[in-house]
Amino acid sequence: MIISKKVEFSASHICRSEHLSDEDNERLYGAASNPLGHGHNYIVEVAVSGDPEPVTGMILDLKHLKDILEERVLSVYDHRLLNREVAPFDRVVPTVENIAIDIWNRLEPHIDPTGRARLWSVRVHETNDLFVEYRGEK
Repeated sequence: MIISKKVEFSASHICRSEHLSDEDNERLYGAASNPLGHGHNYIVEVAVSGDPEPVTGMILDLKHLKDILEERVLSVYDHRLLNREVAPFDRVVPTVENIAIDIWNRLEPHIDPTGRARLWSVRVHETNDLFVEYRGEK
């Protein structure tokens, strides 16, 4: 069984690699390579898998899930320029793909201290018609 929780945050980023020339950055990332950055209203969907606990009927404590999303995602990402304020994006291009991986890494060890439930996927919507789903290293 899988249960999902959705949260939203606003952040800006600059898609630019220090390993590429200005011309290559512009060709690859287009307007997103603007050194001044641009912003998005991101939607993050976190899915957790497991079997409902017989007594509570829940896969995990949903208040716990809400709290770790607040602590490990929203308080880190919301209203930030990712390249300058959120590691690892001071050295990794903050593409939607890399954002999904980073959120996974921030959440996965903290999902369920009992080990009954596990993180299934992290889906990050950058726009209404673009999202990435990450399911960890399998």
